[in-house]
Amino acid sequence: MAESVRRLLGRPGAVDLRPYSKLLEAIEAREPELRELSDSELTEKAAELGNAELPYDRGDLVELCAVGREAARRALDERPYDVQLLGVMALLDGHIAEMATGEGKTLAGALAAAGFALRGQRVHVLSVNDYLARRDAEWMAPLYERLGVAVAWISEESTPEQRRAAYAADVTYASVSELGFDVLRDRMVTDIADRVVPEPNIALIDEADSVLVDEARVPLVLAGAAETTEADLEMADLVRRLTPRVHYEVDVDGRNVQLTDAGIDAVEKELGGIDLYDEHDTSVLPRVNLALHAHVLLQRDVHYVVRDGEVRLINESRGRIALLQRWPDGLQAAVEAKEKVAVSETGEVLDSITVQSLVLRYPTRCGMTGTAMAVAEQLREFYELEVAVIPPNKPNVREDEGTRLYATREEKEDALVEEVAEVHATGRPILIGTQDVAESELLAKRLADDGLECVVLNAKNDAEEAGIIAEAGTHGAITVSTQMAGRGTDIRLGGSDMADRDRVVDKGGLYVMGFGRYPSSRLDDQLRGRAGRQGDPGASVFFVSVEDDLVANNAPQTRGYEAEGDGAITDPSWLEMVDHAQRVSEGNLLEVHRNTWRYNQLIDVQRGVVLEHREAVLTDGLGDRQLKHDCPERHAELVEEVGEEEVARAARLITLYHLDRGWTDHNAFLAELREGIHLRFLGRRDPLDEFNRDAVPAFKGFLDEARARAAETFLEAEAGEDGTIDVSAVGVKRPSMTWTYMVHDHPFSSALETVVGRIKGTVGSGESTA
Repeated sequence: MAESVRRLLGRPGAVDLRPYSKLLEAIEAREPELRELSDSELTEKAAELGNAELPYDRGDLVELCAVGREAARRALDERPYDVQLLGVMALLDGHIAEMATGEGKTLAGALAAAGFALRGQRVHVLSVNDYLARRDAEWMAPLYERLGVAVAWISEESTPEQRRAAYAADVTYASVSELGFDVLRDRMVTDIADRVVPEPNIALIDEADSVLVDEARVPLVLAGAAETTEADLEMADLVRRLTPRVHYEVDVDGRNVQLTDAGIDAVEKELGGIDLYDEHDTSVLPRVNLALHAHVLLQRDVHYVVRDGEVRLINESRGRIALLQRWPDGLQAAVEAKEKVAVSETGEVLDSITVQSLVLRYPTRCGMTGTAMAVAEQLREFYELEVAVIPPNKPNVREDEGTRLYATREEKEDALVEEVAEVHATGRPILIGTQDVAESELLAKRLADDGLECVVLNAKNDAEEAGIIAEAGTHGAITVSTQMAGRGTDIRLGGSDMADRDRVVDKGGLYVMGFGRYPSSRLDDQLRGRAGRQGDPGASVFFVSVEDDLVANNAPQTRGYEAEGDGAITDPSWLEMVDHAQRVSEGNLLEVHRNTWRYNQLIDVQRGVVLEHREAVLTDGLGDRQLKHDCPERHAELVEEVGEEEVARAARLITLYHLDRGWTDHNAFLAELREGIHLRFLGRRDPLDEFNRDAVPAFKGFLDEARARAAETFLEAEAGEDGTIDVSAVGVKRPSMTWTYMVHDHPFSSALETVVGRIKGTVGSGESTA
């Protein structure tokens, strides 16, 4: 095995694996001696690796991998393969390790995390959800213990004390959202002792493409109590009575909707003869647009589900409930009005952070995933990360047929159901990947109507996913699932029954069918990768129609195709159209990512200025020194009454309050500016330039203004009879409650920005800056 790995040179554009593969023989040569050591002696060997600094030299790298392999064998009864050790070495060098499904990413990541920790580095292993964070931390705990490394995990339910203790461990597992929320909360503390997150060292990211690319478009938000948004039931009822193609039209991409002239007349009449475009009353038109967007473009069981009387968003890249995620407040409330459920808690945004900014805090970043090369350029562009393509332990023998194309959705469905019936008759297990919840349930009903019973895995029952996936590879199983990315569980042929495994292997292994291609080739590959793990047999095929949203929205020239017979299209040029449509979709997603990054660059700079100043107030007494300078007489009076320590405390709280209040207000201004700035494109002005042109002067004088307001408040402060200064009496109050969520891209702006990017690209600007 080591010899075959050493011959691997890596794919074009990937990290060269030869320097790592040359070490495999030396690692294996250490095995006999290490097996003779007692457990405590092996732990001591691991501790000896902490005598040097990062990066590991080749000799220490050999020792780490050898000791790690032996520790894993003893603690987990798993001896890491050579290819897993290649992954460990790539991670320790700060790369993204692409390792196929079933190749042992979790163990490789744990060995790399331990390697960093043994060199005195604090490691945060970031995953896509709380379940995987806890599962992997508990699963790998015996390994960490054998290596003398402390490990812990946090989840949404963790208390501040539990979080502080978990972050104190050498290795901490957490979802990227929980880490981000902790960072946001730490930015608002008024006492150093209330912080929970230590200084960042190492970020090791599981499912790196999902976290660094897909989640990078979704900012994390900390909100504070404010006035509650009310459900606009009047507008929800009004737009429900409008007729499509008469009163409103949807654009070809299906991402924007607008009233027709007839629609404008109808709405104005329904609202008592008002003028929607009255410049003196601009409040009605946004309400109509929000309600219309919620009614027409955001579909139940596609973009969200209603569960327990709440609207819950669906993560588009994983087909699961997007915990703590919501649309901007107005749109969220419009959807809730549409569904006639209670309006969820809202508030003003105190601060936010993008996943990209969160990860870039770490001096060293690395990660692992099964599908990294497809986004290698983005990982390099946004995170300065290179991809190391790790070969499988056993050759992949899965048979990938590709795409079967049909003229209509109905013909596609008929063909897939016929194929399912034929394959199921042999007992071969089948996994069908669908685009969304609605599609999974409709397909499941169609299969049942044809006597083909199946199990459905989607956002409505993702709590049962581990059990469903465990049975998906058993004889005769039919499983219908939304996206498989981030599921964190392998599909084992035959489940735990070895006799059933042999039977399934004889039938050709798991047969994966895609009910349509996904917006990204990575999601296609993640579905395919559920078959053929560790050299198992398997097969995959995708059923696509010209009417599928991916094709219709991104290759509109395919509309109106008429096929003969069963509707199958075999013309190679038409099959290329599907690939073209997917590339267009990927380009649009990349443009959204770039827009998020571009707009947040300036915001991050401004936020950095505020945070640096805030840190000086919090830890270095800057607020007290400024107020002593600005209000010398009052400062002296208060010191005489209550002492220097109490005055310094009050000065700190007052100054922090006005810094935080000012940033909240500025944040609201920037959000409003961003929502409206793209309309300036209609005047042939670059939206990003316009955003920067307004955002820069709005921030000018920010610190001076906060300081002046702090001085005004300080002058009003009074010493109490108890020898303290009650700052709340002069309006210095923290939010009565805070909560966190992830705010989904606003469809209005992102759709128009995508169009802007396309238009600018056609005029040869060289780079879209929309």
